[in-house]
Amino acid sequence: MEMQGSRDLAITQQQAWDALNDPEVLKQCIPGCDKVEASGPDTFAIGMALKIGPVSAKFTGKITLSDIHPPNSYTISFEGQGGPAGFGKGNAKVLLTPNGRGNTLSYEVQASVGGKVAQMGQRLIDGVAKSMAEDFFKRFDLAMQARYPEAYAAPAPEAAAAPAPAQESNEGPGMGALVFGAIVVLALAAYVFMR
Repeated sequence: MEMQGSRDLAITQQQAWDALNDPEVLKQCIPGCDKVEASGPDTFAIGMALKIGPVSAKFTGKITLSDIHPPNSYTISFEGQGGPAGFGKGNAKVLLTPNGRGNTLSYEVQASVGGKVAQMGQRLIDGVAKSMAEDFFKRFDLAMQARYPEAYAAPAPEAAAAPAPAQESNEGPGMGALVFGAIVVLALAAYVFMR
């Protein structure tokens, strides 16, 4: 499965990076997320409870971060296990780019599945993944509107100057990169348990 997309955010690149590194924001924005914990250097364990229709399931996953360039980009490798129904694994490249109004978050995901999930139709899996990504972004946008209301107020035309270029910091991405791996792994698991 391949999925790519981008989303314009009204907040600055640094604000987006910081929010994506906040475990409370992640728990609020990833449906069913109940665990985001460091399990080693640049490695995290995630846990989610899914309820889709009458079916409830637990899901676990591991995410490893690499090629980290705060607050600009990172690469995520992820694996998720949905029990005997199947598994998903892959990687995602995430890029935050300043623009005239805030920043653009872009991502490219490549994932593979095994077990029962591999027997499902690719279009259905892609549809669920895209739906989960859209749900995450809606929740993230609402959380950012609450956290940074001034960024969402329409600026006067002469005040809409481009933000200063972001500077690379030495802070690691913490849990920020988890979002994109979690969205894909969660979408795959969700589809497994819908069957």
